[in-house]
Order: sequence, then structure tokens, then C-alpha cells
Amino acid sequence: MNKLRERLAQPGVLVADGATGTQLQKAGLPVGAPSELWVLENPEGIRALHRSYIAAGSDIVLTDTFGGSRIKLAKNGLGERVKEINCTAAQLARAEAGEMGFVLGDMGPTGSLMEPYGPLSQEEAVKVFAEQAAALRDGGVDGILIETMSDLNEAIAAVQGARQVTDLPILVTLSFDSHGRTMMGVKPSKAARELAALGVDVIGANCGRTLSETLTAIQEIHQAAPEAVLMAKPNAGLPHTDGSDSVYDVTPEIMAEYAKKFTDLGVKIIGGCCGSNPEHIRAMAKALKPE
Repeated sequence: MNKLRERLAQPGVLVADGATGTQLQKAGLPVGAPSELWVLENPEGIRALHRSYIAAGSDIVLTDTFGGSRIKLAKNGLGERVKEINCTAAQLARAEAGEMGFVLGDMGPTGSLMEPYGPLSQEEAVKVFAEQAAALRDGGVDGILIETMSDLNEAIAAVQGARQVTDLPILVTLSFDSHGRTMMGVKPSKAARELAALGVDVIGANCGRTLSETLTAIQEIHQAAPEAVLMAKPNAGLPHTDGSDSVYDVTPEIMAEYAKKFTDLGVKIIGGCCGSNPEHIRAMAKALKPE
């Protein structure tokens, strides 16, 4: 059995990492530059980020490949380097996580609207996600995380693409941030039912607006698919600007309080998204694993 599937079947929570982009910007990544560029140009910066989260208590780290699809990379002139970027990112994460930790291959939205709202066909989306998942597989990830999805059809295309090239566990989280729905109007209950019917390994919510709204989304997912293994990776609140900086006001202590609320609902994997840092993860891990 895949070691991640085996671990998911056992008691106890798994702590994931926190934000990637905002942390890399603090480390010197230019604002607006794709973080995937550092996979090639500053691999030690990526490894240092993974190390910081593992030292803080993360059992799981995500590859720096959120924008690693051919479509998204092409917008920054990197479309022909899909395999190199994704495989290398997986290897960097694997080198830090070792055999005791888990690495999830991160696949975010393509940034292109799907038919009938935009030009991206289901067939092309499946192909693009299959290409990315294959490269992450070759880099040695333990599972594929499809995250921050707003369009359920795009999430399904990503699942289908991943399944064409690997039998690794597939985890799917959507971002619910507009009146309890995604930006494309998808309710948590609908997403839960359709993803559960596909037999994905984990279903959940990430990013979003507030901790309380993400908690509500998780409650609705659990009600609609009570047998589903759950994952939550909420933002550290909503940002506000302080000069040229985006500031997130949710403290590590508040994140730790909410980590308990999420796990009380049965969440198996808990981490942080935008604005969270190793101190947030440290507080969450300490609250959930006091030993």
C-alpha cells in the first residue's frame, strides 16, 4: 500500500505546511515573479522553506508547483520546462522530507477559464494536468494535491489527468470565498458529493477568506460526504496593506485554536495557506501534538 494511504487510515492528525508564495517573497522572490522560477534558479531557497516548515512540525510539505501547469507556466515563458520544474520541485521537497515525511505534488488552477465560460476544453485540461502529475510522480511525491480550485469541472479534469498517469493518492481542496461558494458558484456540498463519487482520497477546503468561513465549508463537506477524509489549509485571515506589504493579522495562537476546531470536525490534514508561516504551523502542531 502507498505509505500516505496507509498513514491516512491510521489514527491521528497530519500537520501540513503553510504558505509558499508569501514566504518566498520574504526571502527575496520579486513580487509578481512565479515562485516556480526559484525551483530552477534558487533551489536552496526552496529547500530552506521546506526545512523551516519541517522544523516547525509539518508532517507534509507541498512542492513549489502551484502554478506548474503548462498553461500557467507559459504566461511566464516557462511552458516548455514543465517536466523539469515539477520533477525538480518534487526532488527538492523529497530531499528535505526524507522517508519519514510526506510530499504532496501541488497542482493549482491553470488560470484559464474552461468551456463554456472560456477557451479551455475539458480534454485539453485533462492533458495539461496529466503532464504535470506525471512529472511530479517522477520526482517522487507521495500524493497529488489539487488545490485552490473554484471550477469543479477543472478540479475533475485534474483528477482525471492525474489518474491517467499515476495511482498515487489524490487530494482535492476548493477555495470557498464568496457567500459560502467558490468564485464559480460551487457549494461545498456539491463539491463533496461529486468528488466523493470519483473516489478521491481526501476532500477539503483551502485558502478562502476567513477561518470561520473555511470551518463552515468543512462542516458542509462532512455533512454531504460523511465518509470522506478531510483536509483544511485556511488562510491566516484576510490581508490588508501596510505600505507596500500585505499583512495578515491572524496570530499563531488563533490558528492553533482553529486547528483544534478543524480536527474536532474530523479533519485529518491541517495546515495553513496565504499569510501563514512556520510560527503558525509550530503553534498548530504544538496544540495538536502536545507530546
